[in-house]
Amino acid sequence: MQAGEVRVTPVSGKKALAEFVDLPFRLYAHDPNWVPPLKDEVHGLLTPSKNPWFEHAEAQLFLARRAGQVVGRISAHIDHLAFKQPIEQGMGPGTGFWGFYEAESAEIGNALLVEAEKWLRAKGMTKMIGPVSFAMWDEPGLLIEGHDHPPTVMMGFNSMAYQEWIEAAGHQKVEDLFTFALAIDQGLPELTNRIVAMGEKSGKIQIRRVNKSKFDEEAALILSILNDAWSDNWGFVPFTPAEVAYAGKKLKPIVFEDLIRIAEIDGEPVAFMMTIPDLNEQLVKYGGSLWPFNWAKLLWWLNVGKPQVTTMRVPLMGVVKKLQGTRTASQLAFMLIEYIRRDAVTKFGATRGDFGWVLSSNGPMVSVGEAVGGKVNKVYRIYEKAL
Repeated sequence: MQAGEVRVTPVSGKKALAEFVDLPFRLYAHDPNWVPPLKDEVHGLLTPSKNPWFEHAEAQLFLARRAGQVVGRISAHIDHLAFKQPIEQGMGPGTGFWGFYEAESAEIGNALLVEAEKWLRAKGMTKMIGPVSFAMWDEPGLLIEGHDHPPTVMMGFNSMAYQEWIEAAGHQKVEDLFTFALAIDQGLPELTNRIVAMGEKSGKIQIRRVNKSKFDEEAALILSILNDAWSDNWGFVPFTPAEVAYAGKKLKPIVFEDLIRIAEIDGEPVAFMMTIPDLNEQLVKYGGSLWPFNWAKLLWWLNVGKPQVTTMRVPLMGVVKKLQGTRTASQLAFMLIEYIRRDAVTKFGATRGDFGWVLSSNGPMVSVGEAVGGKVNKVYRIYEKAL
């Protein structure tokens, strides 16, 4: 590493924003377990005119330079909706965030964290939580276990060194997020199968596929269940209608009716499970860009028949709050998992499932992950520090 003073400055202008996006491509160029994100997607996430998160939030990006070279990056940001959430759920007034953390050394990483602290303190924040980039719905947490294999789509990856650097800077664990891996081609455990069979005999329960021809309506329904189901969870900040539309537009190309199910009891939608093919199996080949020909390859893969993948990821799942903690909630979860598992194996060729993330404090969902044969394969940690 070059000698010289580390300078941390705010990102301003297109050139600096491009440098912010490009840095991980240099840092992880030789790491076989890093999957290059699509640069256009990252730019969209960071651009206020494109990302409706900015309608209720504000952010400042920073770059660290040494001898003119970009050697680190970080964001400091505030979500005004988080101020309205209960303090006992980790949010509330005075909660600031940091994310998009990358650094070449502990010295650089510390300088970045200090700059984020200064910005948040100047905004009146009393604590900082991170890494959260930008929201819990995006890429939350620092990967602390599971560096030996690539993440699935919409999950992050970072250097193993960061945990020591961040903790040395005074940040303490506030929550862990788990992902579970399971071999879906082998079927579910016998006890789970019996619970599913009992549910199938019920005249009240229906597990239906989503109707993609009514995608906007179905997306709004699913996310209304999600906002209710997750409302008591640590770190919860609700989706806004604009964010629902934004997420729906991004997810629509990788949504397949066989892989998203809604559970109804006496005709009332009460639970859902969303499963998507692991797009990272394709993105790892594209180097962060769909141009000039990768867009055609991706469209062909998505639209010619059923995309054949090894892994399916379950990014979102929820049961309405009034049923949580009941046997019915577990039964619905197992039925959703089993129905989608069957189609994932027979129609998409999948052999592996990736379930999560799941809050370590969410005992019922941790139990579901374990009951279907899942094993924790990655742990992402979120830190907190008083300002």
